Amino acid sequence: MVKIRLRRMGKKKAPYYRVIVADARSPRDGRCIEEIGIYDPNTDPATVRIDEELAKKWLGTGAQPTEVVAKLLKIAGIEK
Repeated sequence: MVKIRLRRMGKKKAPYYRVIVADARSPRDGRCIEEIGIYDPNTDPATVRIDEELAKKWLGTGAQPTEVVAKLLKIAGIEK
């Protein structure tokens, strides 16, 4: 199964995240298929940038977003 999820980046106590498409069995920061966006909760307001075309392509092929990524997609205005 393919998942759309977050990969943690940055340094201690100051994380930012990349929105990635990866196999559900791979580790959180392991190998990914494709990077489709970023999420930075440290800025005010939080920065959410997701490539709409890539997100729709992966959702259309059956990739399942995690709960947090589903909320970020909704914020970015991308629906299933």
